[in-house]
Amino acid sequence: MKITFVTDTYSPQANGVATTLERLVNGLRERGHDVDVVRPAVLACDEEGLEVPSFGLPGYREVRFGFPMKQALQARWDRSCPDVIYVATETPLGASAISAARSLGIPVASGFHTNFQQYVAHYRMPLLERATMSYLRHLHNRSVCTFVPSHDVIDELGARGFENLQLLPKGVDTRLFHPKKRSLTLRQSWGAGEGAVVGLYVGRMAAEKNLPLIIETFTEIRKRIPDFKGVLVGDGPKLEELRREHPDFIYPGVLRGEELAMFYASADLFIFPSVTETFGNVTLEAMASGLAVVAYDYAAARQHIRSGMNGFIAPFDDRQAYLDLALEAARRDLGELREEARVSARKVRWKKVVKRFEDQLRGLAAREPFECDPAIPITN
Repeated sequence: MKITFVTDTYSPQANGVATTLERLVNGLRERGHDVDVVRPAVLACDEEGLEVPSFGLPGYREVRFGFPMKQALQARWDRSCPDVIYVATETPLGASAISAARSLGIPVASGFHTNFQQYVAHYRMPLLERATMSYLRHLHNRSVCTFVPSHDVIDELGARGFENLQLLPKGVDTRLFHPKKRSLTLRQSWGAGEGAVVGLYVGRMAAEKNLPLIIETFTEIRKRIPDFKGVLVGDGPKLEELRREHPDFIYPGVLRGEELAMFYASADLFIFPSVTETFGNVTLEAMASGLAVVAYDYAAARQHIRSGMNGFIAPFDDRQAYLDLALEAARRDLGELREEARVSARKVRWKKVVKRFEDQLRGLAAREPFECDPAIPITN
């Protein structure tokens, strides 16, 4: 098949959407498909496909929105028609791609990878939140189907009037993220001896990630375990504020590849109290690295964690329950639990995810009747 992806984010940007898309693109190519990627020209990636102008989101320099390019896309696809198009982001570029595909009669699917409406809510703009949801619903319902990464999102969007929802699960690279990459030298650079407890967070330093609860959790653990170390990996609009107000924690910035894998494996607890995820790739990366994840009961955590056995899950958005669970985890012998986390992560294979996606796209290209099958498992 000839497949076109349209996205505003892609590797080497450090976020879950970019990582997922790169995995899907490379996986489809390995299976013999011709895949190109329409994306902002500013992205430093070596990819086939159209590069488009973009603008940055004020106050969030790493987020780019591609310009609407309906005429250019329509002309490009009229000359060389893809079998199917996957629009991964809902910005003006994505909306124009759906319009161009519909004009040419090309099957087009969309992806719901980011809870933009919840992000808006974190900035206390309820009117904009409602407008955002209305826009997202209209855009996605213009595509043949919308791929989402978890059952929670299927339930939420279905209740809000989104149609033709399909599950697109996620996998994890268990060769990259591996407990064997634990580094005593790195731990010593943090001031953490072999018996010390290290808590890790990986993600954007932004309001929607529940950063105050991460800091509170680190602080409460350290009150009880004086040699505890807290490490926050990532970048974002809140990073400098965190460094200024909490200089006793460690902020290495954005990490990728082997260096990121070493940071994961060298910690003990993964503290992830975000309530705005559609999935949360970092949950699986931490589990594959042999960490005890403390998260809320939804998205990736609900799908992959059995609380007390391979990680810990607290009732959704219950701050006190989360703190209590994190404190319990920090005081507990985590040896067997961390081993079980690794075992669980190894069951989630990218190859099977890509094969499932390939079958779904093939059905769309063939104009087969739509069938919603969100319950199909991807493990084993």
